Amino acid sequence: ENLKLKKNHKFIIAADGSAASGKTTGAKKISKKYGLYFLSSGLLYRYASAQLLKHKTKNKIKFLTKCFKNLKLKQLNDKSLHSPEISAYASIIAKEKKIRNILKIFQKKFANKYSKVCIEGRDIGTVILPNADIKFFFKCNLDVSSKRRFKELKKNNKNIKLTEVKKAMRIRDNLDKKRKNSPLIQSKNAVVVRTDRLNNIKDMVSYMSKVIDKKVKDKYGS
Repeated sequence: ENLKLKKNHKFIIAADGSAASGKTTGAKKISKKYGLYFLSSGLLYRYASAQLLKHKTKNKIKFLTKCFKNLKLKQLNDKSLHSPEISAYASIIAKEKKIRNILKIFQKKFANKYSKVCIEGRDIGTVILPNADIKFFFKCNLDVSSKRRFKELKKNNKNIKLTEVKKAMRIRDNLDKKRKNSPLIQSKNAVVVRTDRLNNIKDMVSYMSKVIDKKVKDKYGS
């Protein structure tokens, strides 16, 4: 039986990793199991990307600042945010320091608003939540992760090719690792989750739960 977080407990989890490494699934499952407020930073970048493509504004920073002041989380559930065009543009704007700053403020406010939080992305453990109780870092080889993403995307796009998906993911991960502002890097004290070596989602959740239970026990003794 996993340990329950009590009302007065404060618990913060950061989950980072490359595309389709399993971090979103892992972070969502863990959030549900432990009653954490969940946020996907990738969806924030996709939302920003979609708004900029739609409104073609001159002053991106002013426009996005306003967008993120009024953003409701349910607006991030839009399926169209996962289109290849939005994905490609999201990794371009993710390089811009001023845009990252707007999203960083939004994420930090989110973490301060709730006492039990899990945020997933690419710079959460290093930049957004450097003092998180646990930092998970998801790894998965490209063959496995591109097949995963391909299966996901095929539901909405029958003509998509695995080679296209694999190429796009390789480019995206390289951009994320090499960008100057908040690159994708593993925190020194991160717990690595190798999803290509775990048999299924259940095993991943079980592995993560052991880490969390130990931390809760160390922190709160129950």
